[in-house]
Amino acid sequence: MRLKSFSRRTLGLGVFAAATSPAASTLSWSPVSLGQEPDAPTDRVNAPTARVHSTRVISRDDGYYCGWPTVTRRSNGQLILVWSGGREQHVCPFGRVDTMKSDDEGKTWSWPRTLLDGAIDDRDAGVLETANGSLLVTTFTSLAYVDYELKKAIREQGTEQGWSDSRLSNWLAVHERLSEKQRQGELGQWMIRSTDGGTTWSERYPSIVNSPHGPIQLSDGRLLYAGVKLWDPDRKVGVCQSIDDGQNWTWLAEIPTRPGDDSKNYHELHAVEAADGTIVVQIRNHNRMNHSETLQCESKDGGKTWTQPHSINIWGLPSHLLRLSDGRLLMSYGYRRSPFGIQVRLSEDFGESWSKSLTIASDGVGGDLGYPSTVELSGGRLLTVWYERMKLSPKAVLRQAEWSIEY
Repeated sequence: MRLKSFSRRTLGLGVFAAATSPAASTLSWSPVSLGQEPDAPTDRVNAPTARVHSTRVISRDDGYYCGWPTVTRRSNGQLILVWSGGREQHVCPFGRVDTMKSDDEGKTWSWPRTLLDGAIDDRDAGVLETANGSLLVTTFTSLAYVDYELKKAIREQGTEQGWSDSRLSNWLAVHERLSEKQRQGELGQWMIRSTDGGTTWSERYPSIVNSPHGPIQLSDGRLLYAGVKLWDPDRKVGVCQSIDDGQNWTWLAEIPTRPGDDSKNYHELHAVEAADGTIVVQIRNHNRMNHSETLQCESKDGGKTWTQPHSINIWGLPSHLLRLSDGRLLMSYGYRRSPFGIQVRLSEDFGESWSKSLTIASDGVGGDLGYPSTVELSGGRLLTVWYERMKLSPKAVLRQAEWSIEY
């Protein structure tokens, strides 16, 4: 069981600034070559700007910690949002996969519904609508709470630092409903599938790899899932594919490891197919070189072979990739140092270079935030959703920003 890597995601559980609906703000950008410092000045004329129209909290129950969401836009315009809900905190045994829908481009959201609630912690949730109209939702299961929280709570029982008897009793009740062998058997990376717009769902089934935002649809009809074999002894980093609308998955290719890196320090991948057919994959990096940056690799042959991961000179993670209707690529990511918040960047050359950062939110006060994903709305506006533990919210909430690219 791999637990060490989760400590890198249990970053400074802090407090955050209050949710607001600020007046629209405008920020500009200029392109950055992969060998250029991200903040170096450029002479670009008529560079686009990002105008943030509104920002608000959309989760409904502040009694639960909400984490690691993904939003997608269906072909009929409906938005589907999934996340890890029902939680007590960042690492706990209570996680489940929850969902909401919006039929008015995020102005209002339905009451939450639980899609999957396994016997141990269900974490990051991804979602995709396939070209056939099927919905695929992804997650992975974890026992990280045992080493990070439960063992310490048991040791400190009855001391001044210890938990209340009722809290410890609840954790143990959840933990001990399975034997240790059964708990280990629950570890995996999972997918559920709906063919009726999300009314009914399949049982969960293995997806080979996992990454926070799930698979993508390629132009040739295949589904491609870039991620990590989390619980396999070899813990390969690479891509798998489906040729039957997500019902079955096969391993396609391993992503090479950059010299000097350990692939165990590659996490939380996401992919996009650029307009020229290049498949771009970005990787959360925790190796010493370019630590806490997003690395990138590319495939020119449909995912069969990959370049070595390389730096794109962007600090922040993990990223979500989207191809806009005009062909540009959009990269959304969490910025877990001051100014804490959410940033995006654009690429006009199929991922070869990225713009300077555009700030979507910068009012956070700690690192327990991020995992943004973005969809394009009608009329060209964009909607970004992320999770954040805020100053006036004892548990992390879901936030969204509606914004647009303007000239």
